[in-house]
Amino acid sequence: MQYAGQAVSVRDAGDGLYEVVFDLAGDSVNKFNQATLAELRDAVAALQGSDGVQGVLFSSAKDVFIVGADITEFTQMFERSEDEIVAGLLEMNQVFNSIEDLPYPTVTAINGVALGGGFELCLATDYRVASTVAKVGLPEVKLGIYPGWGGTVRLSRLLGVDNANEWVCGGAEHKAVAALKAGAVDAVVDPAQLRDAGLDLLRNCIAGKFDYRARRLEKQSAIRLNQVEQMMAFESAKGVIGAQAGPHYPAPMAALKTMQKHAGLTRDAAQAVEARGFAKLAKTEVCRALIGLFMKDQQVKKTGRKHAAGAAPVQQAAVLGAGIMGGGVAYQSASRGVPILMKDINEKALQLGLDEATKLLGGQLKRGRLDAAGVAKTLTMIRPTLSFGDIANVDLVVEAVVENVKVKQAVLAETEQHLKDGAILASNTSTISITELATALKKPENFCGMHFFNPVHKMPLVEVIRGEKTSDAAVARTVAYAQTLGKTPIVVNDCPGFLVNRVLFPYFGGFSLLLRDGGDFRRIDKVMEGFGWPMGPAYLLDVVGIDTAHHADAVMAAGFPDRMTHEGENAIDRLYSLERFGQKNARGFYAYAPDRRGKLKKAPDETVTAALSGVVGAAREFSDEEIIERMMIPLCIETVRCLEDNIVASAADADMGLIYGIGFPPFRGGALYYLDQMGLANFCAMAAKYADLGPLYQPTTRMQQMAERGATYYG
Repeated sequence: MQYAGQAVSVRDAGDGLYEVVFDLAGDSVNKFNQATLAELRDAVAALQGSDGVQGVLFSSAKDVFIVGADITEFTQMFERSEDEIVAGLLEMNQVFNSIEDLPYPTVTAINGVALGGGFELCLATDYRVASTVAKVGLPEVKLGIYPGWGGTVRLSRLLGVDNANEWVCGGAEHKAVAALKAGAVDAVVDPAQLRDAGLDLLRNCIAGKFDYRARRLEKQSAIRLNQVEQMMAFESAKGVIGAQAGPHYPAPMAALKTMQKHAGLTRDAAQAVEARGFAKLAKTEVCRALIGLFMKDQQVKKTGRKHAAGAAPVQQAAVLGAGIMGGGVAYQSASRGVPILMKDINEKALQLGLDEATKLLGGQLKRGRLDAAGVAKTLTMIRPTLSFGDIANVDLVVEAVVENVKVKQAVLAETEQHLKDGAILASNTSTISITELATALKKPENFCGMHFFNPVHKMPLVEVIRGEKTSDAAVARTVAYAQTLGKTPIVVNDCPGFLVNRVLFPYFGGFSLLLRDGGDFRRIDKVMEGFGWPMGPAYLLDVVGIDTAHHADAVMAAGFPDRMTHEGENAIDRLYSLERFGQKNARGFYAYAPDRRGKLKKAPDETVTAALSGVVGAAREFSDEEIIERMMIPLCIETVRCLEDNIVASAADADMGLIYGIGFPPFRGGALYYLDQMGLANFCAMAAKYADLGPLYQPTTRMQQMAERGATYYG
């Protein structure tokens, strides 16, 4: 028999064996859209109706197996009622069940990424053979849902309850060797041997060497634990998973409860339980926000690829300034295979940068992500130097010296003299105008901003800032380099603070006003963390550094005097004057001391009340709602201003910048999505309550016009 579609085909592999091959036309990856699913259904029906078939291998003609379901179609599906969603899921389950019920053995050859629905298909076959480069997993909880095509059912019976809980509720990707150890795949082979290994496994099943029917029955039966064992396994996991997920992300706990509920059921009944729980999650606001977030992330990455189109790769980089930030940039570049010079003016600074890179590599070694040879190889890609001698060979230089206009201009001008034609010079400034810095350069067209966030190895965002004279070529190569480093670059136009810091400092301004009016910074932190921020504003200021914040506050006030200046001394000014710089010197709003692992731990500081005397008003109790409103209104309005002023090109750029740059609560979708969900009319009415607090709380004219006509930022 033969079957050929636009995404699925069936080929004769000889000796009664057939191969179902996924190869979605017109796309670089395979994914389960409606067309692919329909073709899979037809292909399986053709197999069912054919004589002489003895075994089937499922494989991919692309570098990946199947990346999962087409997320763009999810939003359409999730607009339906719960009952309609359940019916759709059970219909899809019938396709996978028909594969599992074929009267002969089935094997999947996983050549690359198999995630979500792609891995659920793998689980429906009797055996799974993976390439050494393959990765598998069920990441659905990251979208506010859980696996809905039999994944929670089959995995909990294949891996056992404990492993399945970790895989489903954690949503992580797993390398082939780890998947083999857990029991999610049955063999791992070199890529060149994958297809032959899959076909050989089928032949061994046909010959009776492997009992595929027993494996199949295990997936279709109830979990082999008695009621007491089930209760202990699931109940013991709830505390851990609940703590990891937190109160704002319901999917991991819902997945756990679903697996517990269907543990004693056979396949079809268990899938019905899975589908009902999935449908409930699909209708939540968290799910809607997280799926929207995924789509915005894809849009931002697509825009980044357009910016980088045609750019020559950076073969050799350099970083000027070997502090913590410079060392972080050097580590990131070297670990991604791009050799980098690390230049400073003294040996002590160079050693600090090397120590930072060595520490980060030590962490990779400890976690088993690198071996000793890998650590050594990466370190050899970082070359410390005190001179400009080798800088003539580099393609791109990142300046990361002290945040001072005159110092930066002097360093940039000197560096420019040593660069080859076409080399890009980029500044890691966090607030200073790129256009202003460029006045010291002879070729400002080759200069742009490249703002990394600290810690470099963890923070995914890089702001690429276009000055007035920055060329498209400079932007393209800088964006391409950021992508090579594994970062998400967002191109922004020049202004004080660019996007992230321009938006962050009105948020800090709202915090200062709350303190002025008698708010307790500890309570404000607690409320804003409850809102979903990873840390409250006082804690965040301590982490950023009070000295850094004080300097940036002055830059922002000079850039936007109408709304970012403040009368008299505020809390940041006071702590700065007292040299309470936060984590840098172990005291700020809080006190800090290293724990047993060497990480700084926050603790109350009894001296801070006296330190803030005179800048914090008479104690006043604010409601949670009032604290949230007073903190969020300035941030949201300034985000809108960045969009209206064309600092960012799209609402998606703005929202992803805040999520990746300052940890805006992902489940809230970003500042502009947050406004859409609230409704601009409601937001403007809320802001009007605080009009006496000044311009930070005044919506723009365009916001008010949009509110009047019911417009939104995402349509």
